[in-house]
Amino acid sequence: MKKTILFTAILAVGLNLTSCEDFLSEDNPNKIPVENYFTTENDVERAVYGAYMALRSGSCMGEGSTMYTEERSDNTGRLDNQSSAGEPFQFTDFSLLPSNTYLKSHWQAMYKTVNNANFALKGIQTVTFSDEKEKDNYEAEARFVRALVYFDIVRKWGDAPLVTSYLATPAEIEAHTFREDKKKIYEQIVEDLEFGIEKSTLPNHQPEGNKGRANKAAMAGLLGKVYLTMAHVLDTQNRKEYLNSAKTYLEMCLGMKQFNRLNEVTYDDNAQTGLFAVANKSTCPEILFQIVYKQGDKDYHSSIAADNQSIGITCNSQYPSKGQGTYVNEDLVNEYEATDKRKAFSVVYADNPKAMAYCITKFRDTSDAAGTLAYGGNDWIILRYADVILMMAEVYEALGEETKAIPYLDEVRERAGLPGYTESIQNTDYRSKYPTLKLAILHERRVELAFENQRWYDLLRFFTIDELVTYMHAKDPNCYGISNLQNFNEKDIYYPIPYDEWKLNPEGMYQNEGY
Repeated sequence: MKKTILFTAILAVGLNLTSCEDFLSEDNPNKIPVENYFTTENDVERAVYGAYMALRSGSCMGEGSTMYTEERSDNTGRLDNQSSAGEPFQFTDFSLLPSNTYLKSHWQAMYKTVNNANFALKGIQTVTFSDEKEKDNYEAEARFVRALVYFDIVRKWGDAPLVTSYLATPAEIEAHTFREDKKKIYEQIVEDLEFGIEKSTLPNHQPEGNKGRANKAAMAGLLGKVYLTMAHVLDTQNRKEYLNSAKTYLEMCLGMKQFNRLNEVTYDDNAQTGLFAVANKSTCPEILFQIVYKQGDKDYHSSIAADNQSIGITCNSQYPSKGQGTYVNEDLVNEYEATDKRKAFSVVYADNPKAMAYCITKFRDTSDAAGTLAYGGNDWIILRYADVILMMAEVYEALGEETKAIPYLDEVRERAGLPGYTESIQNTDYRSKYPTLKLAILHERRVELAFENQRWYDLLRFFTIDELVTYMHAKDPNCYGISNLQNFNEKDIYYPIPYDEWKLNPEGMYQNEGY
């Protein structure tokens, strides 16, 4: 058997990201042997950009990656179970097979990005820097990308190959074709993020021209989320320690914010402080880390506004949509409270006979620069402060300190035009749906972060496996499209290992249970 493994895909073409609008193709570094490629600091910079570039793929973590996360949750789905041999439908129907080619592409893209980051890290150790601080900063950026991707990998597959060096030969590849315990992967993620926080001189927030690059606030916020996840998925004896570590880093992140209250940033995309407004994407103080797209560029534009838009809807894009757009489960629509400002901005009902369903309107670009070809400029937000604020509420609730949790929850509700938790819990309907503070926080995360690839991970974090099975099975199937929620069971907390990866080393690449 030929020993080539998908996660060691060759380094992608890098991009020159000297500013968030400067997506210019570079030569492919991998056309040159690695030992000869790195000679200057500029070579290292290009390799780091190559790692950022790999994130943009829809098969990795870019805007097109919602099939792997959002459709896996109870937020969105599909009304088409036939296209592409029905493979995309398997994700939302919980009928995913190890042979699924989209699953294989996702695995490949994730490990390609890891290898890009490792390629940059190898170069960092090869080149002599005039300033050691600059060396540490490049290393922090590459480690941030690696940590970000591995955090997705470990939450989707659990145990997985852990690769921290650039793999260039078949022998090196073969030596890494085995799954490592998920605890070790989390330890590596923590180490990578701590390096950037403690040893780099990266700014707390990148200036306008460098959006899309790592910063200390994003590192702290992400590390807080990592520890919060560890508290729920790793050994219970360290749960309190993990929660306190999560609190430490989330507080650190909040201490770096450049605004006072969350309501200083709005949902109005026409406002100067509009959170999702394309014109504000490089200056919005709520955004911690984003994947950058270039408005008007045929190669590096965003398509999310047009892709989500149903026929007959025009608020997303000038593109004349002909199909249904992204299908939103009525289960989510019904979760918005009556006076929630976010509902009208996030979803709309398309009453065209070819649609007759809700679609996503949260991401918009109707500018002439995007035009009827829909070359949009929406950046894909990976982490923002509302997420961090709600995680603080989650941490305090988990620590049993509800009085400290509630003000964080209330800050998010305030911006949405909703009453605080203490008042809301007196409402019979609200109390019947969210009888505990924990469920109220989960609800708030759902409607605040809808369609941002957070919901599936929230469900895995808030519930035990048995609780999640019960939760999913209790949903009204009439509010969930044509997917069969009864398919969901214990195995579905993880993806299967792609078949082509498993067969390389059936013992070391053991399959997840139930597949």
